Amino acid sequence: MKEEIRFLEGPQSRRKELWFAFKTFIEFIRGFRSLHFVGPCVTIFGSARYQEGHEYYDLSRKLGAEVAKLGFTVMTGGGPGLMEAANRGAKDVGGRSVGCNIVLPHEQHPNPYLDHWVNIRYFFVRKTLLIKYSYAFIVLPGGFGTMDEFFEAITLIQTKKIEAFPIILVGKEFYSSLIDQLNSMQINQTISEADFDLFHLTDSVEDAMQIIREKSISQFELTPEKKILPMRIFKEFSFRQYRK
Repeated sequence: MKEEIRFLEGPQSRRKELWFAFKTFIEFIRGFRSLHFVGPCVTIFGSARYQEGHEYYDLSRKLGAEVAKLGFTVMTGGGPGLMEAANRGAKDVGGRSVGCNIVLPHEQHPNPYLDHWVNIRYFFVRKTLLIKYSYAFIVLPGGFGTMDEFFEAITLIQTKKIEAFPIILVGKEFYSSLIDQLNSMQINQTISEADFDLFHLTDSVEDAMQIIREKSISQFELTPEKKILPMRIFKEFSFRQYRK
């Protein structure tokens, strides 16, 4: 976006910077009101480039279905590829499916398997929303965006800015080089050995679901509560609610 490029070039006038901050505030509020009642969620991150027929697409679809069977809303970035597959899996089993779609110059469209979505202009707002409503994060193979989301979540947990929600890397072969890099970081004392407890690495859908049962449902004592009705004036959307 030309406006964002100009903003990140350096200091702007007070008026322009105030206007940008105001638009960011409005986008946060729109996202909060749109997603306030959709949880509890499990967010599934992954590449937009793997399409139907690829093994990772099939894996993401199965994960989405199993997460939905546990009673969670499947939340993704709302786009194509593995995001689409996860949302599709939720719908396969009659589950709930939402997305935070990023607005890009090449116009990424929300995938057709979403019950509800919100379009977001700024990546940092989108990442906040993808983390805010979830009790677990599943990280499938992906590129820069997926790694950005993974490290955002793990940094927030490491620094205790959010609770110790489980982060599950799915794809041992794909992430082997990343694990090597993390081991190198630990050897060089930029992270600690205990930081390896902040995430789980697996190839198994069943293992991922067991981690969510133990580290999300049991740890945070999720129980059903009465449905809370949204207010249309705020463009709110509601699924069946849970509470902590």
